[in-house]
Amino acid sequence: MSSAGQDFSLRDRAKALDSEDALPSLHHEFVIPTKADIASKRLAREGVQGHFKPLEDSPLPTWLDADEKAAQMIAPIVGAESSEVAVMQTLTGNLHLLLSSFYHPDPKGKHKIILESKAFPSDHFAVETQIRHHGLSTATSMVLVESPFSTDNVFSTYDIQSLISKHANDTALILLPGIQYYTGQLLDIPTITAYAHKHEIFVIWDLAHAVGNVPLSLHDWDVDAAAWCSYKYLNGGPGCIGGMFVHTRNSQVTKAITEEKAEEGYTNRFAGWWGNDKSTRFVMATKFHPVKGAAGFQLSNPSILDITSLCASLEVFELAGGVLALRQKSVRLTQYLEDLLKDMSEQSKALFRIITPTDPTQRGAQLSLLLSDGLLDGVMKELEARAVIVDERKPNVIRVAPAPLYNTFGDCLDFVEAFEVALQAANKAK
Repeated sequence: MSSAGQDFSLRDRAKALDSEDALPSLHHEFVIPTKADIASKRLAREGVQGHFKPLEDSPLPTWLDADEKAAQMIAPIVGAESSEVAVMQTLTGNLHLLLSSFYHPDPKGKHKIILESKAFPSDHFAVETQIRHHGLSTATSMVLVESPFSTDNVFSTYDIQSLISKHANDTALILLPGIQYYTGQLLDIPTITAYAHKHEIFVIWDLAHAVGNVPLSLHDWDVDAAAWCSYKYLNGGPGCIGGMFVHTRNSQVTKAITEEKAEEGYTNRFAGWWGNDKSTRFVMATKFHPVKGAAGFQLSNPSILDITSLCASLEVFELAGGVLALRQKSVRLTQYLEDLLKDMSEQSKALFRIITPTDPTQRGAQLSLLLSDGLLDGVMKELEARAVIVDERKPNVIRVAPAPLYNTFGDCLDFVEAFEVALQAANKAK
């Protein structure tokens, strides 16, 4: 048979197999490049070749370098050197990576982790499972911060320092929030960090509600490590990409890494190929040579869609003049909201109270309102009917966050007027 005839026969056979395929083809649901597309510049802009070819008419670098660009943009927001920041994974995943790298318990020495008593559940789960992973018990290796003077879980720096002093001899690590998610309390990060270091305790900060909300100086505050998400004040959404800070002293490659001793010269960590030296990453070698800095803690190739979305948000921060400029507006905006709430009728004020600290230095752009029992569902329903969106935390709290990037003083007034009507309607229907 001629080659042409053979080719025809093979193609007929392929077509027959396609026609008999029980699974309908979804070919038309995808944009598959043609030969002409591959030869054009379009694919270099939009296709897989974007890993190595610059994107035309875009401020973004190649996909290979996109996460580094994002790290450079977010570094001023967290007060870090760009090498100390990695844009990667999600918040809890990053906490686990940090805990696995820096929590090395000694059952006969330092083995405890100090955590707030009402931490965000995912933080609590991460600490619990890390302790158990090391064969220890949470009953003896987990210490919870509680305030003896507050029923709202608002605790003082003194409360935390007292607990550190009490357990200093056997505490290995502390995990605390920069801003407590439920109450909106901003903790004194530099003071607490310094006190922990005085007792040779490593500190990790969960900055989910602090990043993009309040000014941070992680490097100058000598913070050991931190993790955050981007779906709050960085304008993302649930599941958006997170970030990690690792102080320079904890992320150095201290000596030349050789093929014979590839495991020496750096802090051991759960590693992945995206944390490997960029110059050899695509060589596919099996000896791990970490990137210096926080980038060496990365695991997988980050989603280019997540990275570009985050960069778009970070550009808005630059347009605003940075976090310090936003903080000035935020303080005024949140204070105005508080004043309006305090000026509501006595009848309405009897149905809620503000549990967020009144001191502007102890809060960000959030006021948590504790409602009387049985009002939450009704209030949320009434607010939604008036196109007012706030966050609820059962059983009785709504969190109101006047974001300075896009909320106005008029928005605060609109909220309080709607909130007063909603309170009265929910109370009447109860």
